[in-house]
Amino acid sequence: MRVRLVLAAAALLTAAVAPLAHAGGADGHHTIDRPAGSHLRNGHLHDGRFTDGHLRDGHFTNGLFVDAYGTVADDSTVTLSGSYRCLDDSAGPVFVGSTLVQGDRSTGIGGTRAVCDGHLHTWTNSSVVKDPAYVPGTARVEATLMQLSGTGLPLPRFLATEKTDVELR
Repeated sequence: MRVRLVLAAAALLTAAVAPLAHAGGADGHHTIDRPAGSHLRNGHLHDGRFTDGHLRDGHFTNGLFVDAYGTVADDSTVTLSGSYRCLDDSAGPVFVGSTLVQGDRSTGIGGTRAVCDGHLHTWTNSSVVKDPAYVPGTARVEATLMQLSGTGLPLPRFLATEKTDVELR
């Protein structure tokens, strides 16, 4: 389990340094393919899925959601998406990581640097997965909102997780 966490942290750290082509830009703000039930208010994305269950003492807590479907392109590129809200990244960078499980196969699908400003943002992670490729149909996504902190080797701190079934199209 520790090896898997270190590998996931390394993959997310690599994604932070690489250009964020799938993150909608370096600022992490996304304007297309908003989640169902979401709307813009005061220039920020708001989502009905963040309810009073994400409130503590009248303030929002960290939250993470996965969209109900993902895509598999002809070139075997898998794309997953959803929305998140995080409050504070002062202790270190925060990332949205995702793992796709279909049958007995499990693969990490990208990592997106999170913007922790208390507002709702969308995330999109993509990766080319071959040999064997994922196929349209039911799959499971395990998404994690994770902060890397500490001196030396950064250690992961999990802010929110979501495990849900999705439909790959």
